[in-house]
Amino acid sequence: MNETICAISTPLGRGAISIVRLSGNQSLNIMKEVFYCKKLDYENITSRYLYFGSLTLENGSKEQCLAVYFKNPFSYTGEDMVEFQIHGGTYLTQSVLNLLINKGARLAENGEFTKRAFENGKISLDMAESIIDEINAESESELKASLELAEGKLNKKVISMQELLTECLAQIEATLDYPEEDFEDETKVNIFKNIEEIKSNINELLEDAKHAKVITNGINVALVGAPNVGKSSTLNALIGENRAIVTEIEGTTRDILTESVIYKGIKINFIDTAGIRESDDKVEKIGIEKSKNSIDRADVIMFLLDGSKPLNDYDNKIKDLLKDKDNVLTIINKCDLDRKLDVQNDEIKISALNEDNINEIKERIFKMVEAEKIDYTHTLITSARQIEVLENSDKVCMEILNSKNESMDIISMLIKNLWSCLGKITGISENENIIDLIFSKFCLGK
Repeated sequence: MNETICAISTPLGRGAISIVRLSGNQSLNIMKEVFYCKKLDYENITSRYLYFGSLTLENGSKEQCLAVYFKNPFSYTGEDMVEFQIHGGTYLTQSVLNLLINKGARLAENGEFTKRAFENGKISLDMAESIIDEINAESESELKASLELAEGKLNKKVISMQELLTECLAQIEATLDYPEEDFEDETKVNIFKNIEEIKSNINELLEDAKHAKVITNGINVALVGAPNVGKSSTLNALIGENRAIVTEIEGTTRDILTESVIYKGIKINFIDTAGIRESDDKVEKIGIEKSKNSIDRADVIMFLLDGSKPLNDYDNKIKDLLKDKDNVLTIINKCDLDRKLDVQNDEIKISALNEDNINEIKERIFKMVEAEKIDYTHTLITSARQIEVLENSDKVCMEILNSKNESMDIISMLIKNLWSCLGKITGISENENIIDLIFSKFCLGK
């Protein structure tokens, strides 16, 4: 029998309400000991009904609050649950938690409520991971993708593929049980047709995952250029705040500064870098080296040039540094001044000072990473763990398709391997250590 657990499920601090929850077989008994409502008959308590009453604290004080009882299996965890909605406040909330612990509950571990939901069949492992993504979502796109997965779309796809594999195994068993019928060749044709269908489904999920990468990571954009071309001013214009220091002194920016904005539901991370030039200053040299590393990691490189001046040696060196890269966006700054710079390939003219054409930069970045191709009606996988499982499953599919000349026993073994591999997404065949690691990412009380 599982122990009854308790936890604070809202952030600690002053607020309108705090929620403290219980889950386990003793939840209702503990509620009886601490909560009184004159209209509540515990023998006939109504599940999922809010009762207004009072909690008796250990010092004898009474806290007016709301309480709700969820009878198993119709609760988040699939167990009996109780939630107390009390007035917000750090000391009061902690006092209620201590009261429940002293009445026989124990403090829940991180993610233990959701882990129990998984163990009791309320959600699959992939749905649990989507809940983590919901909580951590920082943009509309992250929230959209996680909500779709929380509905169980991926779970349904995996189960459908596993059902096809079960059919394959049944056909193999029939072939082995009745060798005199000699329909092995026909069985292999049907099996490999199913495996090709499964492989196609996996490839479709992986293809969508490529576009979905920007949902969780955002688009990393490195602003590079010679000193004093206006990188910091451009960053400030892009984010609508004066975050980067702007002076006429060359080498002002000596370290990486990252600021983010949301554009069309996607997070764009702008990385202001130190001006790339030769320098004897030890600190500035470190900043310049970091700038070069940012170039290598960026999804898009914004190469800034000063339109009021001809190209100089620094500009040419940076241009040479970027010549083999296909993700460069050339920005001509200071278009409010007289133009002295030759026309560059596919340039965007801006004035960071007057914030002219700033949104054009964001739109071009959006199109460069093909963010408009993200289809939220598809199953968008953003979990690195799930992507790795699908990649491994795809390899097993290839093994099966290359085993046409092998015996039915070997093909059967490979199909079982594929079934188990896919099961790692939903948690059907995942080991306990991995499951514990996933739920440890949850906050306490979830």
